Amino acid sequence: VKEVANLSLVGSACDVVSAAYASTKESHPCLRCVCEAAEKGVQSVTEATASCVQPVLATLEPHVAAASEYASKGLDKLGEKLPLLQKPVEQILSDTKELVSHRMAEVKEAVSS
Repeated sequence: VKEVANLSLVGSACDVVSAAYASTKESHPCLRCVCEAAEKGVQSVTEATASCVQPVLATLEPHVAAASEYASKGLDKLGEKLPLLQKPVEQILSDTKELVSHRMAEVKEAVSS
């Protein structure tokens, strides 16, 4: 999970979503109350679950470690095949806009000639 979160694309997407969430909470007082209540509920459930799950995780630790190793190798291979994962959302959007603009200019030139 940490490796996935450290990917530029994932991290920057989380930042964008987080900023939008914070902005929405600030802009809409009614939604702020709902969001804060939901946050408190999630926090309570997380705390309760963590104490219950901890003994199970300790028992499963060797299996989790092996699965984590395989997942890490798979993620490395995916990163090699999809370099897009190493780019932040803003750069991907910028590159896409530039590519579309360039292609549109080519089409416009072809049509006019």
